[in-house]
Amino acid sequence: MDPEEGSMAVDNIVTQFNTYEDFLDSQITTVDLYYLEDESLARQLVELGYRGTGEVVKREDFEARKAAIEIARLAERTQKKTLTSAGKDLQDNFLKALAVREDDNRNGKVSSVIFIRDRNSHGQEVSGYIDYAHRLKIEDFEVYFNGKRRLLPRPTDMRAFKFNMSKTELRLPPTSCNLFLLLDFISYFYNWDNHIAVCNSTPNYQVITDNPEGLLFKYKRDRKILNVDPKAQPGDNSTRTPIQTQLYIQAVIFDHISRRKT
Repeated sequence: MDPEEGSMAVDNIVTQFNTYEDFLDSQITTVDLYYLEDESLARQLVELGYRGTGEVVKREDFEARKAAIEIARLAERTQKKTLTSAGKDLQDNFLKALAVREDDNRNGKVSSVIFIRDRNSHGQEVSGYIDYAHRLKIEDFEVYFNGKRRLLPRPTDMRAFKFNMSKTELRLPPTSCNLFLLLDFISYFYNWDNHIAVCNSTPNYQVITDNPEGLLFKYKRDRKILNVDPKAQPGDNSTRTPIQTQLYIQAVIFDHISRRKT
């Protein structure tokens, strides 16, 4: 039996029996007990491989695998509990899209960047890119999934650049974002009414503003480039999905799958 088959055999035994003693007892026949007249001795003989009707499994292997399976089970249960979208009656496509991506962004399988354009509470038009996985780690999304608040780009505690130019004339200084590499919420934020722009990198993405073709994000895990230009391809292992939503003027989600082995 090769190692993989042996591992599968142990897994089957571990899931079938609650304790190692239960497994040993399953290998003992009535004939064994008749001649040995000692259940403890019969168990020892099975454990040593001298008696038994099936696979020989060492106690340490059984208990180690049992513990590993239990840890995995508890981790899965904990992971399910952390999904704030679970059990919610989500009506809007945007919230549904976030819910579909929540688990994969929490466990690192996918890294999503959310672009939102809308008006804030002051009626000012704002737009920005949000590192979804990072925000999930540092913020409770319960208020968004239950509809109490809307997810919006926010330049909280970040410095801003002011521009006296129109939307079509806006050009970010090549090194502007490099001055403020703050590990905060927003990868890029712009307030069209006040002509205020702020940008910083996140734990997952580096903001690249000196590209003549437009704004880029470099995913730090595999160093792949995410291009958010709607007229360009988003990049390797990345997709761009426009979301039809009643919550915002415009919403787009970029999904990147990292191919780097961990």
